[in-house]
Amino acid sequence: MREDDIEADGPPDEAKRPRPSARPRRAAPLRRAVGLALLLPAIIVVLMLTLALVYSSVTPPSTLMLGRWLTFQPVDRQALPLSQMAPALPLAVLTSEDQRFCLDHGVDFGALRDVVEDEDSPSRGASTIAMQTVKNVFLWPGRSYIRKAIEIPLALALDSLWGKRRMMEIYLNVAEWGDGIYGAQAASRRWFRKDASDLTRSEAALLAAVLPNPILRSAGHPSAGVRRRAARIQGMMGRTEGLAGCLKR
Repeated sequence: MREDDIEADGPPDEAKRPRPSARPRRAAPLRRAVGLALLLPAIIVVLMLTLALVYSSVTPPSTLMLGRWLTFQPVDRQALPLSQMAPALPLAVLTSEDQRFCLDHGVDFGALRDVVEDEDSPSRGASTIAMQTVKNVFLWPGRSYIRKAIEIPLALALDSLWGKRRMMEIYLNVAEWGDGIYGAQAASRRWFRKDASDLTRSEAALLAAVLPNPILRSAGHPSAGVRRRAARIQGMMGRTEGLAGCLKR
């Protein structure tokens, strides 16, 4: 047999071997993207819990405050310990916002169930002070099932981690009481020209009365409706004082 015939024939099966598919190389970035998408929620949870540990001793900003800072809008907030606030203020807020604050574990599941079952009033809220604090510090405003799904487990976890006094303290330091006015101290000085430690029961009730909508309602220039609401809150404070035991030292 001639040498050129052997070279022409070559290895017998080489021409028949299939070329390696390019699919595994194309699938690798997709697998990495899917893995990252699955890892991202875990990273967010770890970040939130890390911040929660920091916020056990450091007063946090709210997401609304961060938004104003990022857009170069003024923010008026002076952090103040709960022990330096007039006792009437947390009592008024508890009376107005969440009378089961000391009894629940961050979430009032009975109220949530009532909202789900009440088809005639789907917009009625069931947010506890813990849930509102979580929303103010970690999440975004507005109604969303996604936000609520994050808000509920975080409220349960932080109610246990922070305790009731710290939860109320953070809430009263991040609550909005006017355009760019955050926290009880800034609100007291702006609307009543005094420190939050010197608030009277009627002034505390006015601050609690505007919390549902602090932009359209004013504690310093209350409408007749705000005054009526504040009077109802102040009238109830004597009866709800027994429900505020978790706020006492």
